[in-house]
Amino acid sequence: MGEATEPAPQDLRGRYREIYRYVRRRSRTDPDAEDVTQDVFADAARALCTTEAGDGPPVAWLYVVAQRRLIDRTRQRERRREVLGDAVLELVTESPSEYGAQVTETLRDGIERLPDLQRQVVVMKLVQGRSFAEIASTLGATEGACRMRFLRGLEQLRAFLEEQEVTP
Repeated sequence: MGEATEPAPQDLRGRYREIYRYVRRRSRTDPDAEDVTQDVFADAARALCTTEAGDGPPVAWLYVVAQRRLIDRTRQRERRREVLGDAVLELVTESPSEYGAQVTETLRDGIERLPDLQRQVVVMKLVQGRSFAEIASTLGATEGACRMRFLRGLEQLRAFLEEQEVTP
């Protein structure tokens, strides 16, 4: 199957929301949809820099790229699930806690409530002690994306613990 024709720059203006809505309906979370949509427009920007404007419809090209990125994201998620599995959360409760079983269970509940990508980064960083470079390599993401997922995950985890009235 051949590649779709690349869009002209003027045709890309104003298409972000349209493509985002398409991707969001097919994504698990808002952050996943944002990541995929950004990938689509990064691909479009690269195509504009390296090729002449094509004859094909640019909106159709964006949808083709979006669909391919969604497929890529699903494959990555499945690979991560195979590599990490659900057993990674068992590491959270293996080490003895200074705070007791109730706090350990609340912490585990908070981690389980995190979106998949955030949970994986938080567990790999805090529990396994991996560097962001290692995490990025394992997840097939950039270090910057892993740092952002880590910070967002910690914020959500902190809010959950405060909601449960767990303090250090």
